[in-house]
Amino acid sequence: MRYINTLREGETIRNIYLCKGKRSAETRNGKPYDNLILQDKTGTLDGKVWDPNSGGIADYEEKDFIEVYGDIISYNNNLQMNIKQIRKVSEEEYQPADYMPTTEKNPETMYQELLGFISQITNSYLRQAVEYYFVKDETFIKRFKGHSAAKSVHHSFSGGLLEHTLSVVKFCEYMVGAYPILKKDLLYAAAICHDIGKTKELSAFPDNDYTDDGQLLGHIVIGVEMMDDAIRSIPDFPPRLASELKHCIVAHHGELEYGSPKKPALAEALALNFADCTDAKMQTLTEIFKEKQSNDWLGYNRLFETNLRKTQM
Repeated sequence: MRYINTLREGETIRNIYLCKGKRSAETRNGKPYDNLILQDKTGTLDGKVWDPNSGGIADYEEKDFIEVYGDIISYNNNLQMNIKQIRKVSEEEYQPADYMPTTEKNPETMYQELLGFISQITNSYLRQAVEYYFVKDETFIKRFKGHSAAKSVHHSFSGGLLEHTLSVVKFCEYMVGAYPILKKDLLYAAAICHDIGKTKELSAFPDNDYTDDGQLLGHIVIGVEMMDDAIRSIPDFPPRLASELKHCIVAHHGELEYGSPKKPALAEALALNFADCTDAKMQTLTEIFKEKQSNDWLGYNRLFETNLRKTQM
């Protein structure tokens, strides 16, 4: 893998990149050519296909992963690739982590840890409801492992939804041990499932943008609908328990102005809200400090409503 930030003028490269953008144009003489934006996790590179009808240029579309062959040149003090050959590649030929922001943790390890919490749910109805997606639905499992938790702000990277969910469950684990009023089974089930709607609210990478249902319904409503599907598949699921589980998902943003249709009315719903909010804000700080490599004051932040800086130690 040759990352874009390592390319140098004068090199001839054959490598796989994400075609982030594709636009057809014409030269001043009326000859067609294609403008491409190639991307990997280190940045983007402009590409030019001066002979798009050449036999070496296979069919491809924007957002495809393509193998390109061509020369690296400098144009207006910026690197550019003059592309001679293009081949659309299959999923087996590239690692998504090379092309998009990805969790720094091991997704398989995190998922096994999450399954460990599911195994601790002793109520058979709640456990079946969680296993409906996290154990039995292979399509959901694959999507959940690679999904982001947000378009931006926090955990907006592949694997971010899994990383965020596991962190929320761990916060809940602490609260269950500290506050006996909390029902572990309900809280664990709600914490594991609180953001499942994001698998349908946001499209998968490389787009990571709101779907139609994401715009029209949002992940809370979608998540409740998904849990209702799971609940209805389980014979004799207690109606009161079903409402309590769905309430925790409905109320996990805590306030009406933050998108929750209801404010928390159960101790478990309140605990889930605190865990969700805490992890989201701490991860947001982590990403802000990682992006701003400075120990100086960073200026006013609208999310935190204060000026921020790193601890100087």
